Amino acid sequence: MYNEKAIALFQNWEEALIWSCLQGYMGTLITDDEMTPESAIVINGDFSFCAGIPNENLLKSIPVRDFMLIAANNEDWYPMIEHTFGKKAKKTLRYAIKKEPDIFDKEYLKSIVESLDDDYKIRQFDCEVFELAKKENWSVDLCSQFENYQDYKERALGVAILHKGQLVSGASPYAIYKNGIEIEIDTKPEYRKKGLATVCGAKLILECLANNIYPSWDAHDLRSVHLAEKLGYHLSHSYVTYECEFSK
Repeated sequence: MYNEKAIALFQNWEEALIWSCLQGYMGTLITDDEMTPESAIVINGDFSFCAGIPNENLLKSIPVRDFMLIAANNEDWYPMIEHTFGKKAKKTLRYAIKKEPDIFDKEYLKSIVESLDDDYKIRQFDCEVFELAKKENWSVDLCSQFENYQDYKERALGVAILHKGQLVSGASPYAIYKNGIEIEIDTKPEYRKKGLATVCGAKLILECLANNIYPSWDAHDLRSVHLAEKLGYHLSHSYVTYECEFSK
């Protein structure tokens, strides 16, 4: 278990990816001092969450990926993030969605799932779907946080839509935490704006509720907010995030 003083730096930050790390499910916590930390960063997948006193050495300790997102729980980190990553860091907004366990209308969600056109097939995330998701850039984040299908099978649940045997949309955990998941929804570019993401989201929420799992949602843009609201969620607030792209 992580140092209680380090955990306290993230107090009142209702973020599933942070909980996932601090509860020991996924991700890594780095601190400026093992015994008496004043600065800490949770690293989980593409995301890094900074807390406490801004610390440049900690920022430089974040493993570089082709694409990273960095957020902080106080504005004092912003100038340091901009200085450390320079032009690679693009300041933008993400949108936190309220965590409200009893808001979902199951019958409404079922009607969304049942509206799926007969040309498409919706199914559980099994080994075949997992392997299909790994093969394409648009879908890899549906399974990227899991070592292999066995790991996924033991800890996660997801749904997928196939068209003529081809994976075209899916909803799956980007992170897991105690009694909850962080939902990831992706659709193949040429199949977007057909309502497939809505169907996948509705189906995964229903599966989560049936298994006493909370389907947490964090929106990367206003389109994601609107989709969340369509499924029953409510917007909490926007927050600053830095998108850092190193692949260019």
